[in-house]
Amino acid sequence: MPRSNEGTPDVKKSVLRCGRSRRMLGRVAPEPGRGAAYPESRWLRVLEMDAQGYESSHLGATWDGRGVHFAVFAEHATAVEVCLFDRPGAAQPSTPIRLERGSDSIWRVYRTGLGPGQLYGYRVQGPYEPRHGHRYNPAKFLLDPYAKAINGPVVWHPTHQGTVDASCDELDRRDAQDSGPHMPRCVVIDPRFDWGDDHPPGIPWDRTVIYECHVKGLTFRHPDVGARLRGTYLGLATPPVIDHLLRLGITAVELLPVHHAGTERRLVEHGLTNYWGYNSVGFFAPDCRFATGASGEQVTEFKLMVKALHRAGIEVVLDVVYNHAAEGDEHGPTSCFRGLDNAVYYRLDAENRARYLDFTGCGNTLNTGHPRVRQLVLDSLRYWVREMHVDGFRFDLAPALERDADDPHRFGDFYATVSQDPVLSKVKLIAEPWDVGEDGYRLGRYRNGWAEWNDRYRDTVRRFWRGDAGQLASLATRFSGSSDYFDTERGPPAGVNFVTSHDGFTLHDLVSYEAKHNEANAEENRDGTDANHSSNGGVEGPTDATPIVELRERMKRNLLATLAFSQGVPMIAAGDEIGRTQRGNNNAYCQDNEASWVDWDLDDRQRELLSFVERVLAVRRANAILRRSNFFRGQPTEPGGLKDVSWLRPDGLEMEAADWVDAERSVFCMLMHDPGSDGVAPASPRTVGQTLLLLANASARSSEMRVPELPTPGRWNELLNTATDESGPIEPRTLTVAPHSLRLLTYEAK
Repeated sequence: MPRSNEGTPDVKKSVLRCGRSRRMLGRVAPEPGRGAAYPESRWLRVLEMDAQGYESSHLGATWDGRGVHFAVFAEHATAVEVCLFDRPGAAQPSTPIRLERGSDSIWRVYRTGLGPGQLYGYRVQGPYEPRHGHRYNPAKFLLDPYAKAINGPVVWHPTHQGTVDASCDELDRRDAQDSGPHMPRCVVIDPRFDWGDDHPPGIPWDRTVIYECHVKGLTFRHPDVGARLRGTYLGLATPPVIDHLLRLGITAVELLPVHHAGTERRLVEHGLTNYWGYNSVGFFAPDCRFATGASGEQVTEFKLMVKALHRAGIEVVLDVVYNHAAEGDEHGPTSCFRGLDNAVYYRLDAENRARYLDFTGCGNTLNTGHPRVRQLVLDSLRYWVREMHVDGFRFDLAPALERDADDPHRFGDFYATVSQDPVLSKVKLIAEPWDVGEDGYRLGRYRNGWAEWNDRYRDTVRRFWRGDAGQLASLATRFSGSSDYFDTERGPPAGVNFVTSHDGFTLHDLVSYEAKHNEANAEENRDGTDANHSSNGGVEGPTDATPIVELRERMKRNLLATLAFSQGVPMIAAGDEIGRTQRGNNNAYCQDNEASWVDWDLDDRQRELLSFVERVLAVRRANAILRRSNFFRGQPTEPGGLKDVSWLRPDGLEMEAADWVDAERSVFCMLMHDPGSDGVAPASPRTVGQTLLLLANASARSSEMRVPELPTPGRWNELLNTATDESGPIEPRTLTVAPHSLRLLTYEAK
């Protein structure tokens, strides 16, 4: 277990280079070849400083060893002051300091004698003209958009309102209440950290297995994580958690948002909190909810977590929310962007600039079409790669960021900019390819180098195993990597396959509930999707009926095996491997309680499921044919040989056109062959095969399937059967596939 102070170098290690007024923060520059994985790291490179000791273009609060440079963008402001606080509980600043405006609309000031731990924030003056897009209000204490740490949660309070509640046509009354006593403070940080020999694991896409998890939810109830570390970055970095991930075969954790986030008014009024964190307000600041302290510890502890995961060969991918900010619609709070420059940071309705264009369903949309807002997002992304060493990003509601600046119903080049960036182009980039606006569904429209969440995969797999008619053709396409959405250049790894995610039912609930049960969210069960494509086996929710329980367990195994054996990048939602339940809540974004926290007190069935997941992912690792970089062609791999993929009927003959449109067919047979497989070194001869046969039966009746005879002498061995634990050589030429089951066979040539 890493110590909380591990790798924190002494302040005296700062080096002042003479001759050109340059300052190096932190360690001496690395030897050639070291540190190259994280280019231009700010404390592994020399900063060009002007005579005042700071980079003229640098935004945020930057400590240089002598003092702090404050810089904030506010184009339409008339005055900006930074408020300095001597202690965390101080309601009023000890020293308000006016900033000077530059020709680039960046306001700056430099003060010697300040350093890490200094608390600060801004108050900004300017026009209050909502109809023209301006909402300046000096009564509101504002967070720095470039703050590297924030010392407390951003929880809605009545004083946060920038305007007196009224209709959108009557927003001329500026709220005069002082929000300062009810806002957290920004924290000046010491960025230095000893990364040692840390380097990106660099897992290829075709070997990537993603584990989507919430920092607190994964560890808060873990009995082998120390009480003080449960629910924290350091808790996620402990050996029991990392060992669990390694046993599963996970190569990357995808963390639900860790940017500092806010809790909105409705939730506060109902005694709830924004647990998931899809409500960012600090794009550079690790959320202090997941740290043992809030005075900068969150930065060091996040780095320690990344370092520990990298040491284990696990990548860290962040779920990032740049599509909107935590200030809601025109009636929302003023805590950051709205008070700095509302007309710049947000997309406004051209016909009434008091209103916001909302392509996110969260009240506002960030205006990434503006150069300064785009710079904010790109600077944030680069910061998390260079300074925090993360390995990639999953962009929430990705289309919202690329909508054109002049016509938001067209799409621009934001993601092309990301793809061409010398830092960002080297990390994993994943899009959630939809938002709530016009033409917002954009699966398959991202460029080479990007992966995308594949919800078509999710829905097809769910519907097939539920027994819906007419799913065979779609399932074959999903099993093969969704070439109907992703072009040949991108290949199967362009699709991130998932059956469940944070958003929706857990795997256990998917086979236990047919309707959502979201009453705890205080929205009268109106929130959350109704398109769950789920089945409860005959009883809604918990039951002791043995046949139903056994059916549910088998269905979990079917869904997990399908995920593991499909072409593309598999993603597992945390806790699904041990049957986690949210008691039917399919939108638990505000449930910071046992409904969301993984329960590690396992019964026998849960342990069996965990072993099963370890097993199917091991089969995937060992068989390169299950994780191809290129699509199947349906052609022989060599003259007179087997096709790389064949689709068979129960009689062993190839499917014909009429078979694909037969809505009553619910038995699936896929023969895969690849003479060039480069499987991982096997544990035994039976774990790697150039030829695999996958059989799936979604019906309630058993099905007889004829095993194909291959031109090369040999025999079939069973790798997996979701209806039984048995495996080994297969002697009969005809197999029985049990109801609601999947079997995987490998061929051993003599």
